[in-house]
Amino acid sequence: MLSWDSRSFKGMTEYSAATLDGERVLHAVATDSASALYRNQPVDLSATPYLHWRWRIEQAPVNTKDELTKAGDDYQTRVYVVRRNGWAFWRTKAINYVWSASQPSASRWPNPFAGEAVQMWALDSGMAQAGQWQTHVRDIRADWFAAFGERIDSLDGLALMTDTDNAGGTASSWYADIHFSASP
Repeated sequence: MLSWDSRSFKGMTEYSAATLDGERVLHAVATDSASALYRNQPVDLSATPYLHWRWRIEQAPVNTKDELTKAGDDYQTRVYVVRRNGWAFWRTKAINYVWSASQPSASRWPNPFAGEAVQMWALDSGMAQAGQWQTHVRDIRADWFAAFGERIDSLDGLALMTDTDNAGGTASSWYADIHFSASP
């Protein structure tokens, strides 16, 4: 995680290397804040189309507001895959995988701040698995086609975010084993 940069949207989420259950992981704590860790790095999806990671939340989702609105756009865990369509930032598209407080798993919706260019995708929902690692493997090319109707062979970056800047409160989460591979 040392090669990741950070970007603040409001305050700073604390990201730190930690040991949990005997393994090295990334711990994130957001208190009325929103900042991301990101890596601007080309990813050749024709060679490594599968994104793997694990995440874990430790407490009830803080967000009790409607996650489909700007006031409710907070998540204990987010993993973004990003692709630029030209040099202008407003042409960037992303899929934002989240652990939702209220939206059902497998649901998708446009980000309330960025619109259709950023698709939110709930992979986990609610509290049933809080305190347990959830493992995900996503075929990014297939997901991108489902989200945008576009076939792609590359990405421009990856980001992680734990945030509570809109709904308020504190959120604690963990991330581990983030990598791309040739097979699921």
